Amino acid sequence: MSAPKKVVLAYSGGLDTSIILKWLQTEYGCEVVTFTADLGQGEELEPARAKAEMMGATEIHIEDLREEFVRDFVFPMFRANALYEGLYLLGTSIARPLISKRLVEIAEACGADAVAHGATGKGNDQVRFELAAYALNPDIKVIAPWRLWDLSSRTKLIDFAEKNQIPIAKNKRGEAPFSVDANLLHTSSEGRVLEDPAEEAPEYVLQRVVPVEQAPNEPELIEISFEKGDAVAINGEAMSPATILTKLNELGGKHGIGVLDLVENRFVGMKSRGIYETPGGTILLEAHRGIEQITLDSGAGHLKDSIMPRYAELIYNGFWFSPEREMLQALIDKSQEHVTGTVRLKLYKGSARTIARWSEQSLYSEAHVTFEDDAGAYNQEDAKGFIQLNALRLKLLAARNRRLKG
Repeated sequence: MSAPKKVVLAYSGGLDTSIILKWLQTEYGCEVVTFTADLGQGEELEPARAKAEMMGATEIHIEDLREEFVRDFVFPMFRANALYEGLYLLGTSIARPLISKRLVEIAEACGADAVAHGATGKGNDQVRFELAAYALNPDIKVIAPWRLWDLSSRTKLIDFAEKNQIPIAKNKRGEAPFSVDANLLHTSSEGRVLEDPAEEAPEYVLQRVVPVEQAPNEPELIEISFEKGDAVAINGEAMSPATILTKLNELGGKHGIGVLDLVENRFVGMKSRGIYETPGGTILLEAHRGIEQITLDSGAGHLKDSIMPRYAELIYNGFWFSPEREMLQALIDKSQEHVTGTVRLKLYKGSARTIARWSEQSLYSEAHVTFEDDAGAYNQEDAKGFIQLNALRLKLLAARNRRLKG
């Protein structure tokens, strides 16, 4: 790859991406444009601007993408009830395509010929960033310094920073106890103190969820309203997508909801252990499944559940912008046309539990299901023929097997 003239860097303002900024300048002699996304990670982002200015960034982009993130990425994923390996709510995975989308758009707008990211060569994020970038611009160059440089240890990184007058926070000089990635959907913690899956994670790892033992001793009831599969209100108050997730995070965090200790299979082949905190997402998933219970036809619901693992795997592996994900999304979105109504949940000591649900588009018929007089709504004699027809092949199999044994 020829040396780039201008690079757009996904920049957090932290030590690693600051070192990458300087490394790009010294290695290639190129201009560096920084892009910092506010995805609800809860950090003040203006210091990133000051640091990028100090280090000679050509342009600095800091954007609040919280509404776009929830509206166009998180909510479509939650319409599918997506869980990777049956447990993980994909908080890191779903953020990467949006960051890559903006990297590519900024690169085109400012005439850059490459983008760069700070993901390592061992993880999934390098795959997600780059597959998304190539799907949006097949000619873009992607630079992944962690796969190129010889700064292979924390000591070498600190030495490089000191030689290039890159500010180092006092708490960055030693080995961090664990690594954190955060956005509005979740907080992910992994590495160091968490690397041994036989050891319980220390309580201090938790970033946004209180330990369940410290959660309130009284339950809290809330109501979430949906329109076409997307949450639109909490307790009758209409809110924007990002505001809804922010409120649910607050409620879930207070009640100790949404902590997952997971050993997962990375796309690159290894297993890794992480602690995921997804308080609002855990509540949202429970509520969405609650409203689907009364508004989604069984055939549609079972088909949707059957494709969910594939859909979740596509997101985890970085294929958000693939045609197969978009095809599955069209099917999922079609299923949500009547998923409208309200769910009441009880939040208590680490759990979010549906206790009531109602909808003007409900398929639930009390007249059919009642144990009392159904006034002719259902003819129980019809079940006899239904069972006999479904039993026919089983009876033929049993007769053959008995004959062969005989």
